[in-house]
Amino acid sequence: MRKDGQDYIVQPVMKALEVLDYVAKQGRDVTLTETVNRLKLPKTTVFRYLQTLSAASFLEYDLHRDRYRAGPRFRHLADVDRSLQRLRTAVQPEMHDLSERFGETINLAILAQKAIVYIDIVDRGRAPRTEARVGQRHPVHSTSLGKAIAAHLPDEEFEALCMPLLPARTIHTVTDGRFLRRQVDHIRQQGYALDMGENEDGHMCIGVPILDDCGRPVAAISLSAPEPRLAPTRRLEAAAALRASADRIVEKIYGNRRFDAVALA
Repeated sequence: MRKDGQDYIVQPVMKALEVLDYVAKQGRDVTLTETVNRLKLPKTTVFRYLQTLSAASFLEYDLHRDRYRAGPRFRHLADVDRSLQRLRTAVQPEMHDLSERFGETINLAILAQKAIVYIDIVDRGRAPRTEARVGQRHPVHSTSLGKAIAAHLPDEEFEALCMPLLPARTIHTVTDGRFLRRQVDHIRQQGYALDMGENEDGHMCIGVPILDDCGRPVAAISLSAPEPRLAPTRRLEAAAALRASADRIVEKIYGNRRFDAVALA
């Protein structure tokens, strides 16, 4: 078995992505014949890929003109990528400053499909390191990031996340939905959330939300460290620093213009 991962590549998927990439990059409508000639693939194969991508809304097919263009699903992903990049650009300086000041890991995450998705991490490389990696999905109820966001969601959206019985990540995870509701009420009042070994044994996390100009959570930022390195006074100091950073991030993002919350389909 090859160590570069080539044994796991599904060639039809790769070819379909080549077709999608070609059509999307043209910036105009393209024909089947043009795509076949450009990619040097069999006409029947390209036709099936084009039709499949259109059925999935990654492409649009104009039946009357017999042409293809980028579809709504592809455009949505492009919009999400631009929004994420703007968010990361605004937050990264604060993340680096926090990591430098406290010597710990700083995380940035958004809520997507009822889970927390890490979109940026600044890691000082100190052992022991946390499990979180960019792109990973973790539960809302077991992370300070998730709870900080949940505390500022509209009631109906929070209720959709708060099941009566929640899955455990560790022996410390809050699994009772009723207790989570009380915890979230407290988080809303104090302005930050704590994860005391609830998502990963031996590690704790302090999270604060990044709110838009309507008070809706766009994302959350957190500081992670082994529990022994975050004594109570250190926690309060970190929480205050995170809240100050979140305020500066909001000012940078908004000013006098609106920044839409990132949403992943």
